[in-house]
Amino acid sequence: MSTTSHRQHIPAVTEDVPASTTRVAAGRALAVLRIAYGFTFLWAFVDKVFGLGFATKSGKGWIDGGDPTAGFLGKGATGPFASFYHSLVGDFWVTPLFMIGLLGIGLALTFGIGMRIAAVAGTLLYVLMWSASLPLETNPVIDDHLIGAITLIALALVAAGNVWGFGKVWSGLSIVKHYPWLR
Repeated sequence: MSTTSHRQHIPAVTEDVPASTTRVAAGRALAVLRIAYGFTFLWAFVDKVFGLGFATKSGKGWIDGGDPTAGFLGKGATGPFASFYHSLVGDFWVTPLFMIGLLGIGLALTFGIGMRIAAVAGTLLYVLMWSASLPLETNPVIDDHLIGAITLIALALVAAGNVWGFGKVWSGLSIVKHYPWLR
């Protein structure tokens, strides 16, 4: 008599999905993520320009003479880098650079062009905003700014602009072929 148990072979329940279907679905999911992130940057730009009453109070938009960076840098920055960020308030170059960054990153992500530049610029912006928010309230290390930075890097690495975007057309331009960092 054997003490070894004899089990019946029961096949695992799996759904065979072709790799091409998975790649298409993943590409579309990443395209949606890319576009969603693009809209967050574009929305921030539009709200700060026109003061639509969301993050920027009505009548305090850039178009009304308001400074879209003054509130965050002057009152919102905390922690070890607060004095650095407070010193930037009112500098002539800060607001235009910030607003150009929001618009450029938003357009690049939404249209799927210049993903590498958008990832670098967006990551820099996110890391700066993260460092201005220290110490973090809900987690001692990571917050939505760092998650956003990681996401932008991942989107650029997988060429997420090629699906539902103009990434392939953009990559085919002679200047982009000559300077691949423009992808």
